[in-house]
Amino acid sequence: MTEPPLIVQTDRTVLLETRHPGYEAARDRLARFAELEKSPEYVHFYRITPVSIWNAAALGEPLDGLLGWLVQNSRFPVAPATLRKVEEWYRRYGLLRLHAGGDGRLRLCCDQPGLLAELAAQPALEGLLGPVAGGECSVAAEQRGELKQALVRLGYPVDDRAGYRDGTALPFALRVAATGFALRDYQRAAAEAFHAGGSDRGGCGVVVLPCGAGKTVVGIAAMHLLQTHALVLTTNTVAVRQWCRELLDKTDLRAAQVGEYTGDHKQIRPVTVATYQILTHRRSRLDGFTHLDLFDRGGFGLIVYDEVHLLPAPVFRATAGIQARRRLGLTATLVREDGRADEVFSLIGPKRYELPWKLLERAGYLAPAQCREVRVPLGEDRAARYAAASPRAQIRIAADNEQKLDVVGALLELHARDRVLVIGQYLGQLQQLAAVFRLPLITGQTPNAERERLYAAFRSGELGRLSVSKVGNFAIDLPDANVAIQVSGTFGSRQEEAQRLGRVLRPKAGGGAASFYTLVSADTREQDFARKRQLFLTEQGYAYAIVAAAGILDGARRQREVRA
Repeated sequence: MTEPPLIVQTDRTVLLETRHPGYEAARDRLARFAELEKSPEYVHFYRITPVSIWNAAALGEPLDGLLGWLVQNSRFPVAPATLRKVEEWYRRYGLLRLHAGGDGRLRLCCDQPGLLAELAAQPALEGLLGPVAGGECSVAAEQRGELKQALVRLGYPVDDRAGYRDGTALPFALRVAATGFALRDYQRAAAEAFHAGGSDRGGCGVVVLPCGAGKTVVGIAAMHLLQTHALVLTTNTVAVRQWCRELLDKTDLRAAQVGEYTGDHKQIRPVTVATYQILTHRRSRLDGFTHLDLFDRGGFGLIVYDEVHLLPAPVFRATAGIQARRRLGLTATLVREDGRADEVFSLIGPKRYELPWKLLERAGYLAPAQCREVRVPLGEDRAARYAAASPRAQIRIAADNEQKLDVVGALLELHARDRVLVIGQYLGQLQQLAAVFRLPLITGQTPNAERERLYAAFRSGELGRLSVSKVGNFAIDLPDANVAIQVSGTFGSRQEEAQRLGRVLRPKAGGGAASFYTLVSADTREQDFARKRQLFLTEQGYAYAIVAAAGILDGARRQREVRA
């Protein structure tokens, strides 16, 4: 008989054997309540955390089913203390409930009066709670977010049922019949899970879907369910304009009802789309944020946070003060490199809906992807510089490896008929690649009009290849891109790896596969960072093939010989 696939350790680390016949099923189930931390070839390491358990509870994962599955699939007995801790975390979700009160105050209620009194005595809650009586106490409405933040840090998430402002009404319809556009089943399910029939049990939370799965459409569907003025926050001006185009294409909203609030335009309309950058603008370090009052203008009943995992700290602070509005976060991954996952949970809401990437691939909504890590040796001189450098300097020396240039050239030859994105972190490296291979280049300094022109030329087929800096990580719509070559990245950012792969996951004509190459300097710190970046995609079922640069160069040489 085959042994179970898991080993559950007392520190709540879960080891999953990758060659076990039940690996895929176990991986998909673990992803509901545990976070992947390491992914060596034969064993993957997960960790069960409070936030991962609270999200499972919010998604309706039954406690008995969760614990029973863990015990049943563990190779060795699970420590009773581990099971008790998971149960304790699970039962804390919803133990504290926030309800509407009167006179501008809310009521924090708890079925365990002793616990509420104990929490009220915590220094972190000083000044936030009124006197405790009969298992409840009052809270000032404007301190709703601050209280939820403080309590989640103490390990007690709040089930917020205090209701929302309706915002100014905005009747509109989806253009289903006119354009042939139709919500996919999972997009409708995601919007409805957030909306929860309009009850106070919904109206806040995060939808997690892969890049290319149509998160913008989920946001539009949520707006349609609520029929209220809405504010959309996203990553850059190009993304703002894509949202505006999608709103006008897929709804009967008029152009005069959709506004852009960026450095170029300051339009406040029934649906206003703004950048995070404009909200965090200030004239100097000593000045306040110039545009944070946008939240209180426009009669917004819904705020959509696109790429919520990138929500800047100043916007977090603003979010704490606008808890009376419905809040929808959209993201491909809830991983935050700054450790603020608990703040997303407390201020935006719990995870309401998630689908594994591979499930959408099997359904034909995402292109299958082949991921390869290409290990490029350092030249003799660079290797000597690397060995003598400080740890920080080593990162740049490895990333700028000049031998990557030849590998990029070989890959461009091998994919001469494909639609190729070259993506990197360092401007000098990208400028060199652009000059050598005549690649149009988009960076943070590229004017918005020029960015849009180049993106449009790529979409139309006028351009077959394009080079982008990290500005291309987020919210660009290039559905025909089918090859991505990543020449450098942001340390070990799992967010970035997910976003960059997502650039080539739109379904292709004829069902063709996408190719994702990561160029890594062999036997350097860059190789270690690459391993960290790949964690999230490993969890989603993508396998990275490790290939030597020499193999890529030989392949291009053979292709030239065949053509000759």
